[in-house]
Parts: sequence; C-alpha cells; structure tokens
Amino acid sequence: MTAAPRSPRGADALAATLIAAGVRRVFTLSGNHIMPVFDAALGASIDLIHVRHEAAAVHMADAWARLTGEVGVALVTGGPGHANAVSALYTAAMAESPVVLLSGHAPNGQRGMGAFQEMRQADVAAPLCKASGTVASPADLVGDLAKAIRTARAARPGPVHLSLPQDVLDPPAASASVPGTKDFVAPVQSLDAAPAEALLAVLRAAKRPLIISGPAACTATGRTRAAQLEHATGIPVVGTESPRGVADPALGAFAEVLSQADAVLLLGKRLDFTLRFGKAPAFDAACVFAQCDAEAAEIDRTRRAVGARLRAHAVADWAPAVDALVAAATGSSEGDAGWCRSVREAVAYRPAEWRSATSKHPGRVHPAQALLPLQAILDESPDSVLVSDGGEIGQWAQACLSAPNRVVNGMAGSIGAGLPFALAARLAKPKAPVLAVMGDGTFGFHPAEVDTAVRHGLPFVCVVGNDERWNAEYQIQLRDYGPERLVGCELLPTRYDQVATAFGGHGELVTRAEELLPAARRAIASGKPAVLNVMVEGLAAPNIRRPTGT
Repeated sequence: MTAAPRSPRGADALAATLIAAGVRRVFTLSGNHIMPVFDAALGASIDLIHVRHEAAAVHMADAWARLTGEVGVALVTGGPGHANAVSALYTAAMAESPVVLLSGHAPNGQRGMGAFQEMRQADVAAPLCKASGTVASPADLVGDLAKAIRTARAARPGPVHLSLPQDVLDPPAASASVPGTKDFVAPVQSLDAAPAEALLAVLRAAKRPLIISGPAACTATGRTRAAQLEHATGIPVVGTESPRGVADPALGAFAEVLSQADAVLLLGKRLDFTLRFGKAPAFDAACVFAQCDAEAAEIDRTRRAVGARLRAHAVADWAPAVDALVAAATGSSEGDAGWCRSVREAVAYRPAEWRSATSKHPGRVHPAQALLPLQAILDESPDSVLVSDGGEIGQWAQACLSAPNRVVNGMAGSIGAGLPFALAARLAKPKAPVLAVMGDGTFGFHPAEVDTAVRHGLPFVCVVGNDERWNAEYQIQLRDYGPERLVGCELLPTRYDQVATAFGGHGELVTRAEELLPAARRAIASGKPAVLNVMVEGLAAPNIRRPTGT
C-alpha cells in the first residue's frame, strides 16, 4: 500500500534553503532533536559527513570555509550535543571563518517546563558568535537561516549559531518561499577613493612603511590579493594568523623589521596581543598607524592603544578595501624597493643549521629533521594543503613547511582540531596532498575522527610529533619555574600509529630521520587515513633571529 504524500516539514524547508544557498555538504553528529533534518537532507541530496564528536563537526566546517570560501555548516543535536560543539566556535571566530552552527533544541512549546535536554543554547553560544538565536516558529525558519548565512559572511566573517526547536522542524512548513541567491549575499562595506588616498598618504610619508593584515590575507585567495596590493604600492604586505604574533616562526625574522617600521597600515588586522598592542619594543615608539577595518569598534580600540599616532582610519570590508587601495595606488608605486626586499628576506629567513640538525637522543628525531623532508610532498601539487596543530611541534611545522593552502589553529591558540581540519581539507581538495602535523597531546583530542575518515574514504597523512609530553606547557614550566618544578605535562610513548590501524587506517612508527619520507610515501600509497608516529626530541618552538649584521 502506497503511503499518502507527506506535507513538507520545517526540516524540508531547511534542507531546501541550504541547497539554495549552495550548501551541499553538512558536518554533523546525529541526535534525537535533529533526526528530521537527517531525513530531509537525504531527500535533498545533501552530503552528511557524520563525525564522532560535535566539536569536530564545527572544526570541519571551519576548515571547509577557510579552504573553499563558502559558508561551512555544522549540525548537532541539542543540550549536551550543542555544549560539545560550542568550544570549537572560538577557533572559528578568531580565524574569521564563516561558519553556521545549527543545533537541535527542545520544543518551543515545552520551554521552561524541564523538557528533554532543555538548555539556554543561544545564551551559551552568544559570546563566541557574531549572532546567536533560536527559531521561534516554522514560519521564521527559512528567513532566520538565510540571515544566519548572510551574517556569517558579512563584514569580518565569523560563526553564527541558530537553534532549531523540534516543533519548528517536525510540523508542516509555512508557505514562505525558499530564498533566492540574493538573500544569502552579505552587504558590502566599500572603501571610497578619498579615504583610500588618506590611508595611503600615511604610508607614502614614511620611509619604512608596512601593511599588516589578519587571517583574511592568509587564505590562498587572500594571499593573491595581498600580493596584488604589495605590487601596486611597493609596500610589503604581511598576513598574520598566529597567536605567536610578531614571534610567529612562519614569519621568520619579521619581528626585526617590524620594529624598524615608521608607519603601519592595519588592514583588517586587530591591534591586539599578537601585535603587542602597538607598544615598544615590538614597534618603534614613534611609529604611526593607519587602519581600515570592518568594525568601527576595532578602530576605537586602536585609538585607545596608540592615541594620536593613529593618523587615518576607515571602515570597510577587507576585500573591497584591498581593491580600492590597489586602484588608488596603480601607476604611482612609491615604495622603497630595498625596504620591501629586506622585509621579504626577513620573513623568508630560516637558520641554515636546520638543514643539518640532528637529535641528541638515540631513537629521537630533531623536529627540523622530521619536517623538512616532507616539503617534497607538498611541492607535488599546486593545491596541496598543510594542516598545523599543536604547541611546539606545530610551530616547527609552520616554520619548516609551506603549501598553497594552509589551515592552522589560528589566533585562538586552541589545539586539537588538526584531524578534523585534515578531513575537511581532503573533501575540499580531493586530489591534492593533505599533510597534517600535530603533537601527541593534540592527537588525543579527536583520534576517533580517523574512524570518520575511514568510513567516508578520506585519506591524508598525519605526522604526530611524539615527545611524550605537553611540550608547550613543559617549556613554560622549565623557563619560568625551573627543572625541579615540572609537573602535569608527562604523557606516555603511546603508539598512535597503532591507534590509526585499529580504526582501519594506516600507521607507522618512525624513529630515524631517513625513514620519514619513505614512510610518508607508503602512507599515501595506502590510500587510507594514515598516522606516522614520529618520536621527536621535545624542543621549544623556534625563536628565529638572524645573526647580528645580517
């Protein structure tokens, strides 16, 4: 007997709205509140990447957004599922990544009555999001979702949360039509010619000007735009996305030239702890500033930090601001070629002795020994991806390796997202090498996502730098309190390679530098998610300085 046709539910309207927004893939973990959405996604041919922990779903959506430029969507159940997911929002927020977290929710009709897994979810997520809310009725669902997507993309991109009560998803949908393409487009804050000229005037009056951008300049697309701006102005443009800030090993000896700059344009970059709040000695005490930011509040904060040294400012989104500055500068490049070259040389600088570095301990590998050979793999594709996660080993990876696409733990300074990042990278770049470098502590956050990778057929190579400790904290204790006060940082020499094998992946133990590249080649050839458990010497992150006189 044929079942009677079913009226479209709120969940079906939600799925249709995602499709209209160009969302074909959702990162999710199942749960009672969101089963109608799973059913609707199946009918709408939305690909559900079903993970093992809700935070991993958000991390995957984050990496997807950074690598594709699309909105990344995570879907989790309500109550504890939502709570598990929320912590990952901070990483996405600090990375300026457009993510939408959709959380199931107790029915609106039972609010305040002690419903199953009832929680003030919007309030929990609000401090970590650009916006956080709960759909009030089926009639509001489509419009609220479209607004969430627009908001995630607008101005400084970032995460948005929307809770989906069961009595919004289950009942028949209201008659509201599915939004058109324009309903998902974020409003643009452009930079007019006059303020663009004022910003450039501050730089043109200087001898050693710099343009510093934030995470927007660190994606593959962002780096291309930044390079165009540097070419048009003749002024070095440096993108930053590390909590190490001016001491970011990926930027080599940049701190040396930053302290010599006499004018800095903050282009979509907050004047925060990563830039030492604009103070000496990171900056020359007389250095002047200009700023263009999507948020007026950031300009106010800069003014509080540097006072009258802020000489010009404007509110505009990053990409149109770059375009306006390029247009204003074209044909009138006045930058000092020698200064620009010296900045580029400082950023590219790496100590020559890294090439011959060896570990002092048998059965251990110096971090540079472990990582430098892997550059050959990343060089094999114009679309390869480097994922870097963790404390000290993550900093070594960012200093030793480069790739056309890079996903790091970012300004948040959080750890644990590396495996989810790698899975999303494989989906975003299905034919390119994906290499993830993590610490042994970091690997422990989401090891079960190897199972997710096996189930979804997502091969990648994960290099675990195993020094049997939380090395970043160990180094802090050693430096600040002395060797007799080391506590709470020890880990076991766990066989993380065997963990991967147990989940159905490929794993190898590496104890000698010459084994690294062959092991990585075998890992790629396996066609499986692979973990290379590399026993490394637990060294502090590199603090790169050029020899005096360089």
